[in-house]
Amino acid sequence: MSTSTDASATTAERYRVFAEVEARRMSATYERWAAGVATDASVLDLLDTLPAPKRQPNLVFSASRLLGAEPGPYAAFADWLHMHWNDVREIVLTHATQTNEAARCALHLPVLAGIDGPIALLEVGASAGLCLYPDRYSYRYSAPTSAEPGRLDPADGTSAVVLDCELRGPAPVPRRLPEIVWRAGIDLNPLDVRSPDDVAWLDALVWPEHDDRRARLRAAAGIAAVDPPHLVSGDLNEQVTALAAAAPGDATLVVFHTAVLMYLDEDGRDRFAAQVRDLPGHWLSVEARRVVRGIRVRDDVPNASSDLVLALDGVQRAWAQPHGRALTWVGTP
Repeated sequence: MSTSTDASATTAERYRVFAEVEARRMSATYERWAAGVATDASVLDLLDTLPAPKRQPNLVFSASRLLGAEPGPYAAFADWLHMHWNDVREIVLTHATQTNEAARCALHLPVLAGIDGPIALLEVGASAGLCLYPDRYSYRYSAPTSAEPGRLDPADGTSAVVLDCELRGPAPVPRRLPEIVWRAGIDLNPLDVRSPDDVAWLDALVWPEHDDRRARLRAAAGIAAVDPPHLVSGDLNEQVTALAAAAPGDATLVVFHTAVLMYLDEDGRDRFAAQVRDLPGHWLSVEARRVVRGIRVRDDVPNASSDLVLALDGVQRAWAQPHGRALTWVGTP
């Protein structure tokens, strides 16, 4: 679990780690804001009135931006936060971090392309379900040793969503898109891509400088709105077995999730892992190191400290950049 999401850590420590690890080189705005919060007693006092799980930097910053906080120096943000705290607090208490980054499909595809289809996709922590459409997006894979990117498009031509991903190591370049015949998801609070308010919240969750992600979100939401996914509201441990049973029997079930299990306690993670291992088909997990117990983490392969562990059926296959920008293969087990 990242310290920034660890409710047992002090608020100052959560923001310091967010600035130094998660936001560094990813968002200058959030790096400045989080570093400032970590040493600002008056703002820490405000945050400490929230339940511990709700003090998460990404949640507080996204709520602020939904309400109009502009990227800029920390001092200006701190003044704005004091002025608008009651409104920010209400959004924080009624919303959750549900980042729905379609680019993560570029991380999943090298694994999905190697699974015999047709495939029934079941996503845990689906948010609005944008990662349930890997067959509707276009892909451009690049590699340091290749002059030409690997290009992959749906049968009807280039998609409005084009995902660029750098492959490192002996990663298999996908040659085909998977045949998806069923797609469904579970979320505590599913978002509807047809709702302007829900899409606005997803937009606020995109970090300030990431204009490419913001444009991609809107395009992916447009694709999903034409054929909305089947999303079930509820606890993943209470819903996963029943929803998996609804998948067509002649399709290969793939249960997957990205940066979701870190929000569960250890008992919840272990319970989920036991359930999904008993299901037919495959389990694709993309989580922070040490979140899923029993996976041998390949620290002998160079990786960034923020990279996630991509594993298939409990065996690590790659290190994954959290927003889908790069995949570092660790080789076959």
